[in-house]
Amino acid sequence: MPDFPCDAEIDARDLLCPLPVLRARKRLLAMEAGQVLRVWATDPAAVIDMPHFCAQSGHEYLGMYEDDGAAAHLIRCGGAG
Repeated sequence: MPDFPCDAEIDARDLLCPLPVLRARKRLLAMEAGQVLRVWATDPAAVIDMPHFCAQSGHEYLGMYEDDGAAAHLIRCGGAG
């Protein structure tokens, strides 16, 4: 998945819950439906928080992969913010 095409990317490494989700939410508000956001996070809670956030807010959680000690979460914007 490292080569997965993304429209935007944010770096939330070293930020603790709930900051990675809040940063993702803010960025998704500015994105169009169907665009993909990659969120880099090191907080272990993000593995649970990101899919939950997506389910609650109408975005599609595409999955995650790890690279260089961080998790990359892929989210397709549902347009709901």
